[in-house]
Amino acid sequence: MVVPLEIGRPQRRDIPQLYALAESAFAGMPGWNPVRVVRALEEDVLFVARELGALAGYLALRRENERSLLIEQVLVAPGHERRGVGRRLLAYAEGYAVRERVPALRVVVETTNYPARDLYRRLGFVAREPEIFERSLPYVI
Repeated sequence: MVVPLEIGRPQRRDIPQLYALAESAFAGMPGWNPVRVVRALEEDVLFVARELGALAGYLALRRENERSLLIEQVLVAPGHERRGVGRRLLAYAEGYAVRERVPALRVVVETTNYPARDLYRRLGFVAREPEIFERSLPYVI
């Protein structure tokens, strides 16, 4: 059974829960930086995914320049993995980039995060630097 997934902007009351999800997923990992997470949640463009009303994940992105948006964080909540949540959040971000007329999405991916690197490759992202993947959106004019 496919569970409907709704993607949209978060409500202000979602922010503490998004931080708690990020902390539970990433605290203790080498790149964990709580200040960066708070900044992203306060300043970046955020999209949340909900399955049957429950928070299933989120994506944070910011404009790097007129040519690209940087995906700063993608998180799928525990219990919602392997259901297409991350893939659909990325597709939503791509649609946002097209609407904003930004020709590329970029994302930082640790060299040891093999599942994420494989996902980005399957979705058309190309490694530009050891930890930077980029997806060109050539149909943006």
